[in-house]
Amino acid sequence: MTVTATSVGESDQLEPRNAPGARTWARRLVPAAAAALSGLLLYVSFPPRTLWWLALPAFAVFGWVLRGRSWKAGLGLGYLFGLGFLLPLLVWTGVEVGPGPWLALVVIEAIFVALVGAGVAAVSKLPGWPVWAAAVWIAGEAARARVPFEGFPWGKVAFGQADGVFLPLAAVGGTPVLGFAVVLCGFGLYEVVRLAVRTRRTGTVRRAAAAVGLLSVAVPVVGAVAARPLVSDKAEDGSVTVAAIQGNVPRAGLDFNSQRRAVLDYHARETERLAAEVKAGKVAQPDFVLWPENSSDIDPFANPDARAVIDKAAKAIGVPISVGGVVERDGKLYNEQILWDPAKGPIDTYDKRQIQPFGEYLPLRSFIGAINKNWTAMVRQDFSRGTEPGVFTMDGAKVGLVTCYEAAFDWTVRSEVTDGAQMISVPSNNATFDRSEMTYQQLAMSRVRAVEHSRTVTVPVTSGVSAMIMPDGKITQKTGMFVADSLVQKVPLRSSQTPATRLGVLPEIALVLVAAGGLGWAVGAGLRGRRAGDV
Repeated sequence: MTVTATSVGESDQLEPRNAPGARTWARRLVPAAAAALSGLLLYVSFPPRTLWWLALPAFAVFGWVLRGRSWKAGLGLGYLFGLGFLLPLLVWTGVEVGPGPWLALVVIEAIFVALVGAGVAAVSKLPGWPVWAAAVWIAGEAARARVPFEGFPWGKVAFGQADGVFLPLAAVGGTPVLGFAVVLCGFGLYEVVRLAVRTRRTGTVRRAAAAVGLLSVAVPVVGAVAARPLVSDKAEDGSVTVAAIQGNVPRAGLDFNSQRRAVLDYHARETERLAAEVKAGKVAQPDFVLWPENSSDIDPFANPDARAVIDKAAKAIGVPISVGGVVERDGKLYNEQILWDPAKGPIDTYDKRQIQPFGEYLPLRSFIGAINKNWTAMVRQDFSRGTEPGVFTMDGAKVGLVTCYEAAFDWTVRSEVTDGAQMISVPSNNATFDRSEMTYQQLAMSRVRAVEHSRTVTVPVTSGVSAMIMPDGKITQKTGMFVADSLVQKVPLRSSQTPATRLGVLPEIALVLVAAGGLGWAVGAGLRGRRAGDV
């Protein structure tokens, strides 16, 4: 009996000691798991899925995780949210080069989300916190779009909203305003639920807080509805018939580069096939033709055979072609779009300005070579940057060129429209990413850009998905992946500018200033609180 009593006594003493430890672990693990899972939920809201609305509960849960916590806790929870979001979103970056670059990219990019988490935690104690918190998120996106290596804006919240009700807001203030509305609505959704639960428990209502929560949900939705008149697919400057050529590649992956002549031949062949269909009356005669990026990786200025192939295709179709080439000039490489006239040959060029780090040029070359020489071998010579916007005059139409990676950057697209583009072409080469989600993510960007600037956007891609996108963001035609195909369609030309086009970077600057104001207020309130506690 003595032994039993002692055992029971020891057990009773041990339980209270263990229980707080278990509760402490639960208090840590539950928010951590919720942060990572809400990041995963945000990823699921992105294309190729059309579950755009999942971004709202994703940010609602993220708000629940962060509200009232210290900035240090917010830093860690924000990092977990970033990993949950970016790890699956960017998995395509490692399709051909292995997990090393993919994981390195995610680890670095998630730091920005971690800093956002710290900022949201800090402003979450302020009145009207959903507004401050949403602005902090946009400030994080603005930073991520600029540094390091001139930024990586892939994964902006706006790019997951091509099918959503908030899309018209892109015409109001571009991707920053569209993204702000989505994040604000998500944080506001959590605030409404939190206050509803609190009211049920206590029977009291904090009217100011309730008003902020309800307005955080209602204003973005009402704003999106009010912005719908800005979205139109009506022609303002007539229409043109456009052909987008997808020639396909011999095989997916990095090896397509070793088949440069085959890729050129494929695009010429598809153009000639289209010409035959036009001659037979099966397809409308296009006013001009758009080839994708890297459709002629053989420099046609230096290689007579490549020039002859392009000339033959241009003469067969009988209209100008925009050819994606790799050109060497004065010892420098350029990713270039070449305007090829069927009678005169090359008459204009556009050199890609926003080139891709680790793809088209290699930062920290010696350091990376010390880690893995195979990575430096993939980018033997860095591409040089263009300096001028690219707007080709094709059969009287002003066509703005935004080459592949450039579509992710606000300034590159806007510059073409302010330079007079009546429609936009986004020539791309996604063959190195196989059948990953990358091509669908990029296609969604082009849809957002169409609404942002109220322009038709054509997307000719070497291996798919090529598409025709109307100024209202709707896809009217698209190809499959890794097939040879062509799209021909009459599309509207437009010259009016949306508020987003006219305002440019100003909405983003305004939101960054709002974020800075909220953070300054939070820091000041914290310092005053500490001083009061010391008195």
